[in-house]
Parts: sequence; C-alpha cells; structure tokens
Amino acid sequence: MKNTLETRLGIFFALAILASAIVLEMIGSLQFLSGGLVVQAHFNNVMDLRAGDPVKMAGKQIGRVEDIRFDKNKLLVMMKIVDHTAVIRTDSRATIKFAGLMGQNYVGIDFGTDKGAPVMAGAELVSYEQADLGALLAKLDEVAGGIKKITDNVGDVNFGDLVSLVTDFVRENRPRIAGILTNTESISAQIASGQGTVGKLIYQETLYDSALGTVTNLNDATADIKAAVNQAKGIVADIRAGKGTLGKLTQDEKLYTETSEAMTNLKEILQKVNRGEGSVGKLVNDPSLVNNAKLTLQKLDKATDGLEDQGPLSILGIMAGKLF
Repeated sequence: MKNTLETRLGIFFALAILASAIVLEMIGSLQFLSGGLVVQAHFNNVMDLRAGDPVKMAGKQIGRVEDIRFDKNKLLVMMKIVDHTAVIRTDSRATIKFAGLMGQNYVGIDFGTDKGAPVMAGAELVSYEQADLGALLAKLDEVAGGIKKITDNVGDVNFGDLVSLVTDFVRENRPRIAGILTNTESISAQIASGQGTVGKLIYQETLYDSALGTVTNLNDATADIKAAVNQAKGIVADIRAGKGTLGKLTQDEKLYTETSEAMTNLKEILQKVNRGEGSVGKLVNDPSLVNNAKLTLQKLDKATDGLEDQGPLSILGIMAGKLF
C-alpha cells in the first residue's frame, strides 16, 4: 500500500469514526452495539421527558429512554436496560423524576419486593405519576399572590393608631383589669395553699386515697365478675356435657321420651274423663250423683234439726229413722 495523502486521510477518518462510536457507546447514546432488556410503562404525562434521557435505579444509571409514543390515550415510554446487574421485578414501579429544577428529567425504577419475579423482555412496569412541576409552581404563584395581598393590607394599617387604641382601652379599664389581676392572684394563692374545692382536689391526700380505694374496689368487683362469668361458663359446659341434674334433664333423651309418653297418657286420661268414661269420668260427668249427694245432704240437715230437742241417748235412733 502506498503511503499517499489519500491513504493517510482514509485511515484518519476511519479512526475518528471508530473513536466517536466508542465515545458515544461509553456515554450511552449509541446502544445498538450492546444488547439490553427492553421494558415499557404508560404515563399520563411525561413532563418533557425525551428519548435518550437516562433510566436510573437507586440513583445509578442502568439504561436510557429508547422511544416515546402515544398509546391508548396515554404515552408509552420504551426503555432499554443495558446494565445486566440491575434486577427489575414485576412489582417494580417506574416514575418520571427531576434531576433538578433546570436539569434533565429521567425515569426512576425502584427495586420492588422479593415477592416479584424478574421481568422478561417487553414487560410493562407499573407507573407512578408525580405531581406536575408546572402545577406546583402555579400553586406557589397563587400562594405568593395571596401573601402579597395580605402584606399590602397590613401595610395600609397605621400601627401607631393600633397602639393608641390599645393604650386607650387599657387606660379606661385600668380598675377592672387591676381587679381581675388581684382576684386571679388571690385564687391562685388559695389553690396553692389547698383552700377551696380546687385546692382540696389538688392537695388533699384523702381524695387520692378515696379515688384509689374506689379503683381498687372496681378492680376487685371486676375480678369477682370475671370469676362468676367463668363459673357460669363452667356450669353451662357441664349442662351441655350432661353432668348434674340439669345436665341429665336437658341431655338425657330417655327422660325426654318418658316425659313425652307420660304427657300423652295424661292427655288420653283427661279425654276419657271429659267423655265420661271410667269411674272418674262417671263421677265427674254423671248428674245423678250430684242429685243423690244433694238429697243426702238435705236428709242430714233435717236430721240435725230434729236432734236439737232430743236427748243424747236417742240421737242414734232418730238419725237412723230419718235416714232409713
């Protein structure tokens, strides 16, 4: 090869292009020379984010924004991750952040949790929208305007007039203010010496002892109530287990069966009595028995009337004659 001017110029331009490619790759602008993981996220507002802006995790750059496009009424941000040591998980969140008020925006990705699995190529991350800096500045401008109005209004007030009004008020009400201060001092002295209701409440130990005794009694009563409740629970448990008289009465099926049979028999007996069946039924429902009883009582009444004038020796004979 001849060492001509054209040859030297060709070698120089080739080296310059190679050096430029290396420099661009080192700063991350030329990423087609190295492979990477492409992930995406949807945002409502990218806040002046541009293709080529960095993607960071915990403040360390791990890739760059590859493309921004409209998709589903939102903006789809495509990101290429070239740092293979960065582990992005399925529950990692992507957030557009500010490098400074006048600096470059970037996409920040958090670590996620151990529950999330590492993402695959083309995975979509959950996005988190930060407050718009422009909206915040507008709010601050409104607040500043309100503060300015307040300061303007205050600036129109003459502080000398305010001080004069306060002085006149104090001068006119000096006796009342002095009386209030005197009364306040007297009340404070009484409280400090333990006088009056408030002073006794603060300084007397008997009130404290009484309150302490009341609380102690309440605690004892609570303990007794708890013990009673526990005993009641034990009794209920025994009844459910069929222990004791009540337990047997409530849990013994044989007793229930016998009681049911007895009630059935009693019902049948009462029905027979109502129908006049049997001896008891006849006694209850036969009217002749009632009539005979009335006649017997009438005869007995007549016999007693006849005995009023008779002697004791003939009582039996007269009674027999009257009856028979």
